[in-house]
Amino acid sequence: MTALSVVAALLRDVPVQPDAETAREWARDELARPEYHRQPSLLQRVLEWLREQLDSVPSLGLPDGVALTVAVVAGVALVLGVLWFVGPVRRSRTRARTGAVVLSVDDRRTAEQLRAAADAAAAAGDWHLAVLERFRAVVRGLEERTVLDERPGRTAHEAVSAAAQRLPGLVADLRTAGDLFDDVAYGDVRADADDDRRLRELDRRVRATRPTTAAPAAGDRLVVPS
Repeated sequence: MTALSVVAALLRDVPVQPDAETAREWARDELARPEYHRQPSLLQRVLEWLREQLDSVPSLGLPDGVALTVAVVAGVALVLGVLWFVGPVRRSRTRARTGAVVLSVDDRRTAEQLRAAADAAAAAGDWHLAVLERFRAVVRGLEERTVLDERPGRTAHEAVSAAAQRLPGLVADLRTAGDLFDDVAYGDVRADADDDRRLRELDRRVRATRPTTAAPAAGDRLVVPS
């Protein structure tokens, strides 16, 4: 049941002119239904506030039923406003938890091609695209060097976590770059020339750093007979 059904239920089911106390009681009962309390906590607080206001609805010189309807309509408008605000916030938090995909399945560009795309975007002043392509070049370069296994659809967080095991001296910079990629990809941060410069420098350092030897899996360890 949506918030708008509060008004519909009141106008459909009650007599044309219920007395004030009866109308308020029906409205409180309707708003107390459990489906209204499966919403986010902010909405629950709004509904609680609305129920409190029903106990002190001024008549404003209008019949009791009309005054109550005006109060409920105003409350519904407030509820819809909260829903409009909470929805994007919840989606934004979900996105932040999952992270953005670095290289899609159909993106087969080499690291050099990605660097060239980043350079072209930077020359055009498109720092948003330059930063994204620059980080993609870092990840693709690590795949080409077999520091990372090729895995289309990997998120920035996953790429950084895997690379950190082989490039321990660059962990902090890689994490910062991964966070920047997510923020720019989702539009939370406006990239600039300094961001592109930092990623360009990170790419240079990653290429110049010799990765540590990957730890062998437990089943691959050599057992020397005694």
